[in-house]
Amino acid sequence: MSPPVAPPGWSRWLVPPAALSVHLSIGQAYAWSVFKPPLESALGLSGTESALPFQLGIVMLGLSAAFGGTLVERNGPRWAMTVALVCFSSGFLISALGAATEQYWLIVFGYGFVGGIGLGIGYISPVSTLIKWFPDRPGMATGIAIMGFGGGALIASPWSAQMLKSFGSDSSGIALAFLVHGLAYAVFMTLGVLLVRVPRGERPVASGPSALDGVQVSARSAVRTPQFWCLWIVLCMNVTAGIGILEKAAPMITDFFAGTSTPVSVSAAAGFVALLSAANMAGRIGWSSTSDLIGRKNIYRVYLGVGALMYALIAWFGDSSKPLFIIGALVILSFYGGGFATVPAYLKDLFGTYQVGAIHGRLLTAWSTAGVLGPLIVNRIADHQEAAGKHGSALYGMSFLIMIGLLVVGFVANEFVRPVHPRHHVPAPREAADVARQQQPESA
Repeated sequence: MSPPVAPPGWSRWLVPPAALSVHLSIGQAYAWSVFKPPLESALGLSGTESALPFQLGIVMLGLSAAFGGTLVERNGPRWAMTVALVCFSSGFLISALGAATEQYWLIVFGYGFVGGIGLGIGYISPVSTLIKWFPDRPGMATGIAIMGFGGGALIASPWSAQMLKSFGSDSSGIALAFLVHGLAYAVFMTLGVLLVRVPRGERPVASGPSALDGVQVSARSAVRTPQFWCLWIVLCMNVTAGIGILEKAAPMITDFFAGTSTPVSVSAAAGFVALLSAANMAGRIGWSSTSDLIGRKNIYRVYLGVGALMYALIAWFGDSSKPLFIIGALVILSFYGGGFATVPAYLKDLFGTYQVGAIHGRLLTAWSTAGVLGPLIVNRIADHQEAAGKHGSALYGMSFLIMIGLLVVGFVANEFVRPVHPRHHVPAPREAADVARQQQPESA
């Protein structure tokens, strides 16, 4: 499937909606918790077992993005979006069969393994194309798309809950909900497949910059540079700090104020989780767009430096001020989302557009690592402190100090990022030159 080239006069503003149709769909992954209680009740699962499809999905996201990134660059965005559509939707259909037959391993295989491949390929599918269409505003462009992944749960959570209420929360009701998800997301993602285009030349806006300006580095060379591994550390530390709050948000705010005159109710804790999701989504477009103005290195100084400050304020004063706790957590989660959305533009600044999608895929292994590390730190320490007889905010003090330390490590790694040495540079990609020649008049 050859990449579809935009015809003359094609508006580049049609590409972000194509990317959004994919990212809003695969962003359903953040709403998996809606299915956990029904699955536990219908199939007799433990909390750990019901989390397995989501955990495997995130692992497969990182692995498929890392190993499939080069294929995405080679075959183009339409191929990648098609693969994502088939895998993600098929994952739901296999899961529907598993729920209907009460074979839990089919749900793990369908949603976690097959659907997880769709998550990874779908996540990176529009990145390189967006950066080539918007060389003047790469942070904003990637922020629009990746905002969809953060906001997908805002649509999927109430939609899934309503389906389970209508169909029932037994195995047949869950199966029907999975079936509807698979079919509906297939239709929605098809819009992106049909709409996406690659630019005809290296300069999508006549008066704007070229997509091939600056250095160009291959994915194979990029992973051999210290810049790549510094960014790997930066992303891993930032994600670990954000997911440490996101994964345990509701019980955390309840514990912090359990012994005060203003305890937090279950409904208020759920509202807090919704606020965090909104901050996560807003940070993806807001902070990544800001990076176009102040630079990528400076915006990560904000993410990591101010993030450490927010953690310190929550650790030392959060239990005495509910507004301080909430505002601090919202800022940290906005940085969490902003970090995801800004990193493709940071990669473009350092390595060029040649194979930026493949490089981005390899970098996302930092996400897989952080997805294990963040919850492990917070939950393991909280369990240990509870066993020692502590309660309330004391359950989290040590883990918050660790998060501050990790953010400082990320801050230092960001300071070590320098321009890539010329020995890693390659000529402008031949494919771009071929496209440029195709649009010259035949008489030339």
